[in-house]
Amino acid sequence: MKVSRGSLAALLLVAFTSAAHAQAPKPAATSTAPKKPAASTAAPRPRATTPKSSAGRSQRLDGIAAVVNDDVVLQSELEEQVQIYFQNMPKDAPPPDDATVDTVRHQILEQLVNEKLIVAEAKRQGVTVSDAEVGKEVERALDDIKSRLGGEEAFQQQLRAENMTEARLKEKYRQELSRSMLAERMRDRAIPRKSVVTTDAEAVAYFKAHPEKFPKRAPEVKLSVIQIPVTADSAADAAGKVKILEIRKRISSGEKFAKVAAEVSEDPGSANAGGDLGFFTRGRMDPNFENAAFSQPIGRVGDPVRSIFGWHLIEVIERDTVRTRAKTLAGADSLAHGAPVMKDSVDAKGQSVVEAHARHILVRVATNDDDAARAEALAGRVRAEAVKGTDFATLVRRYSKYQGAQSADGDIGFVPVSSLQNNIRAGLDTLEAGEISPVLQNAVGFNIFKLTDRKPERPYQLEEIRNELPDFVTRIKFSERFEDWMKGLRTKAHIEIKKG
Repeated sequence: MKVSRGSLAALLLVAFTSAAHAQAPKPAATSTAPKKPAASTAAPRPRATTPKSSAGRSQRLDGIAAVVNDDVVLQSELEEQVQIYFQNMPKDAPPPDDATVDTVRHQILEQLVNEKLIVAEAKRQGVTVSDAEVGKEVERALDDIKSRLGGEEAFQQQLRAENMTEARLKEKYRQELSRSMLAERMRDRAIPRKSVVTTDAEAVAYFKAHPEKFPKRAPEVKLSVIQIPVTADSAADAAGKVKILEIRKRISSGEKFAKVAAEVSEDPGSANAGGDLGFFTRGRMDPNFENAAFSQPIGRVGDPVRSIFGWHLIEVIERDTVRTRAKTLAGADSLAHGAPVMKDSVDAKGQSVVEAHARHILVRVATNDDDAARAEALAGRVRAEAVKGTDFATLVRRYSKYQGAQSADGDIGFVPVSSLQNNIRAGLDTLEAGEISPVLQNAVGFNIFKLTDRKPERPYQLEEIRNELPDFVTRIKFSERFEDWMKGLRTKAHIEIKKG
């Protein structure tokens, strides 16, 4: 389970939020295509915990977002779900614009309305969830959070920081969890999973008969890269290393990793959660950080690791194979897709994809304008040489510091255009095969790309998605049944969406 890096309330909500709170995206066959880390997305960066456009709505959080028969959806409910969705976006995803936030908000509101209708139908049909069942799930979620924060002491410290008590935190979500469990139980009664389970043969037939229901494979570009990172001078780097070694001594002396992380880590996205980064696969983090996270012994704090952000201490909590499952906007299994079918995800070679769950402490090594200017000037000179005809592979070997997966000549292979930062995508849009890009900046530094090939958007071939096809088609069928059922409930209901 990926954990939100916000307040205790957000942590707890992610631990057991029902997918009735958010419209699941349509099933995407793109999950079967392994993503290669692009130069523009190879390293994490801090994210704001709340989308920019949410700030302007903060003054009406206690208002009513929708009326559903005799019940209401509060604006505070809606905004909390929107925040959690964006907290659980991949760290390399571009910041959302206002239109994206509004779209997500609308989808989540529709599903909050749906939950109200489903719960009302459950009560009408006499479907129940016992207090004992709800209490057990609340306790499980709290135990999970305490573990991730580093124990009871760190948990109590966080409660005090948020002016919250454990009793109030439990009560805050007991009713919400009860509704979520009730909605899920009602859904299972209305649409039994066995009625939509699809065999391999049925899935293949469905794929051939309904190609329009499957997404297309996104356009890709084949790139080689020279990356010139912005680096601090040696004195600043040495000072950062001294500081991280002093922090490591505290942990070696017996202090809890999560407690120390909460006190001193300079990563605002994870410090409040005791440095917990949740689960991640290869290609999502800085390569040096990633290599340590996938090689260190579990439960031990490794030697300091240098990334583009500074010096890290890493504690690996666990490693496991990635399990394929449907996700909602808020990161939970989708109500509209039924009970998830769990199985190992595999890469292009058929090998199981492994994910790591780790904590970290960051000591930033700050760079300044002079450092950036020095890197940009060097990148400009390198690009000029490439445009004049100097062998690109020679320039890669001479200048590039890119640490992602690549060949000796800087080839990073085919990259989905949609995975690139907006400015890098724009810089590549007009290039023909063999041309050199302008100098393009990302979180790491300055990049020069050589575009060697393009693949346009196209339908998936059967063999590309055969392994996941039965689960995929099952979810499509369940989603269709679910939508039909919800239409019936909504037709008989009074629903008023408030404007504002």
